[in-house]
Amino acid sequence: MSLRVLLVTIGAFLFIPTVKGETGSDVGGLWQGQIQVTPQIGGELTIDGRKAKWEASINLEASAINRRLQTSRAGTPVQRDKDRISLVLPNGEFRGRLADPRTIVGHWIQPANKIYNNRYATPVELSQVRKQVWDGNVEPLEAQLNLWLSIRRAQDGSLTAVIHNPELNLFRRNVYRVALHYNTLVFSDTKSPNDRFEATLITSGQERFLTGVQLPNFSTPTSFRGGWKEEQALGFVPQFDRYDPYLYSKPIEQDDGWKTASLNDVGLDQKPISELICKILHVDPLDNRFPIHSLLIARHGKLVLEEYFYGFKKEELHTMRSASKTFAPLLVGIARDRGAKIDIDTQVYAQFPEYKQFANPDPRKTKITVRDLMTMTSGLTCDDNDENSPGNEDVMQQQTAQPDWYKYTLDLPMARGPGGDQAVYCSAGINLLGGIVRNATHSWLPEFFYETVAKPLQIKTYHWNLMPSGDGYAGGGLYLRPRDQLKLGQLYLNGGVWNGRRVVSKDWVERSTSRQSTFGQTLGADHDYGYGWHLYHFEVGNHGYRGYAAGGNGGQIVIVIPDLDLVVGFTGGAYGEFPKWYKWQTELLPQLIIPAATSTPDPLPQR
Repeated sequence: MSLRVLLVTIGAFLFIPTVKGETGSDVGGLWQGQIQVTPQIGGELTIDGRKAKWEASINLEASAINRRLQTSRAGTPVQRDKDRISLVLPNGEFRGRLADPRTIVGHWIQPANKIYNNRYATPVELSQVRKQVWDGNVEPLEAQLNLWLSIRRAQDGSLTAVIHNPELNLFRRNVYRVALHYNTLVFSDTKSPNDRFEATLITSGQERFLTGVQLPNFSTPTSFRGGWKEEQALGFVPQFDRYDPYLYSKPIEQDDGWKTASLNDVGLDQKPISELICKILHVDPLDNRFPIHSLLIARHGKLVLEEYFYGFKKEELHTMRSASKTFAPLLVGIARDRGAKIDIDTQVYAQFPEYKQFANPDPRKTKITVRDLMTMTSGLTCDDNDENSPGNEDVMQQQTAQPDWYKYTLDLPMARGPGGDQAVYCSAGINLLGGIVRNATHSWLPEFFYETVAKPLQIKTYHWNLMPSGDGYAGGGLYLRPRDQLKLGQLYLNGGVWNGRRVVSKDWVERSTSRQSTFGQTLGADHDYGYGWHLYHFEVGNHGYRGYAAGGNGGQIVIVIPDLDLVVGFTGGAYGEFPKWYKWQTELLPQLIIPAATSTPDPLPQR
């Protein structure tokens, strides 16, 4: 899903070192800053049912800003309807149910903000701490951006600058010319010289600042502080300790269902893996081909590689963007297995009886099936690769006339008849699967995901983005830990089973990962599609390997190589740079990862 950064209202800090200007001031080097909107409420949520009218409170995390937000003290009324429980606080809401006398399960819904323009639902489980009192912890998605500004002297003597943002890749490959006029710096885009912004250089003791920086797409000026060296700048560089040669360490087992082993234990050669890690670590920060945030590998059902870069951590949830589309057909399969009246030939429009009529009536609409949505062959005028398509994901999400995105999609005109072999990439169509599951199971989508996917896969937390209507968006954007993202691939590799527990039928897995449609050629390689899975073929040496992948903007990839009993996961920050991140799976995988599984293991030093 596209995460559009609109107007950011909080100032930031940034950071410098050495190029002499007209005033003799040092303006070159590296500057860093953080932009954070008012923090989301997090902390201990308490529901007190000892009185006839239940009440709730939240003990905010101990930070100065959160203490200023103490608007949710005890006394917030709790609404009850049989076992259903809900409450609304000034900065969030909770909806859940009394699962048993000792447990309340539900989701905390945090409001949209200036960085993330969607609400997010996060699971919360409250346990009974005394009779009729339940406590649970709220951990919202934090809204923070890091900015790194690098100013360098070009070969012609001029000053140039780039801005690096690891979370959203806001400035991508923009290069700015820098003109210094006493204490004023003027930055102009080399491709569009009229796009410019200014900064004022201020010295305070040993520290230097750039203030009044009106960055593009930011509503208020930003401040920057200087004095950073690259080896200190985690987020600008991949890791503090860029080992050369790379020192491997076996992943640590956690209470999340993954067993771990070393690369050698599962027959993976460390040498090509080391070469891959060195490619990630030793990059030119100004022309980075591999802004990879994490790389994980599992073989024979065991996690054997887990590396994080650019300040991302193993417990930090990372967006999956469109890679989480693959969960939508999974939910369809689970609902079908559990007796819901939906299957691949179920007619889509008949599953939305709440809508009495649709715009752009067309007899071909009645023929659209669940299979057509899962294979992106619905025929609706919906093409995410065409910014003028009315069903384009950004067009749908930016319009305000119809906040119900199910209705918006169903109202689209037809571009062609449904079915056939040719897929057209359409997020809105995949999202309709969420509405079909909702109506067939009478469940709110995040709740159905929690019960049927998160719990059996031992996924403890996630952030599920919501549509303006409050329904879960199934077209992409789910946040999970990378270790939990990798479980999606392992689940399908195991035929629908995770740690001995069946989650979805083997038949559904086999159909989902078989060729159902095609996108044709993508960057010179065949690109087929199953039920939410991208299908690839890799030639390595004299052998061909089949692969299926969940893929999302920026380099969010979970890819399975069945013949090698291998699952590989990437998260990344190459948002909006499709040719860059797409090659991680089509080039890095066959060049280095598959050879590691097909060559003789070569032990290397470990840390």
